[in-house]
Amino acid sequence: LEMEFLNMANSVPGVGQVSGGARQAPGGTLRLADDLVISRMGFGAMQLAGPGVFGPPRHRDQALAVLREAVDRGVTHIDTSDFYGPVTVNELIREALHPYPADLRIVTKVGARRGQDGSWRPSLEPADLVAQVRENLAHLGVDALDAVNLRLRADGTGRESVAEAFGALAELQKEGLIRH
Repeated sequence: LEMEFLNMANSVPGVGQVSGGARQAPGGTLRLADDLVISRMGFGAMQLAGPGVFGPPRHRDQALAVLREAVDRGVTHIDTSDFYGPVTVNELIREALHPYPADLRIVTKVGARRGQDGSWRPSLEPADLVAQVRENLAHLGVDALDAVNLRLRADGTGRESVAEAFGALAELQKEGLIRH
């Protein structure tokens, strides 16, 4: 896992190079909102968990090293979710990177739960989405999430009311728990 990231990162011109004391973002930056600028190349943390995105990683120390190396090379956004593992990946991110660099943006997802058998189950009830946001906050060790994506299945399973789901997330944004 570590070597795959390093080989990929080393092939991108300018990755991790320092200019004027600041890390240079891989591929430049992208402005998603007035106060949300991220590196074009992010890090998808899903595969840090064990086989099937379930359980702990086979090589915990390597998983932690990969996260640190990504940030050292200029990655300023990490894509994650508390249902990766479950919980495992967010705890790895916290262990490897907390306290977080000021420019690091963590983007997480809600809308699913994992069964004991590792299955992915829709979980879109407003109360459950609120609980998932709070769990992500706790496991990442932050007071607010930079951005939250709502996971909807392509086949529409479990999607009775998208409006209710987005309404619950909008309320959390008003409370200051979600920035974007």
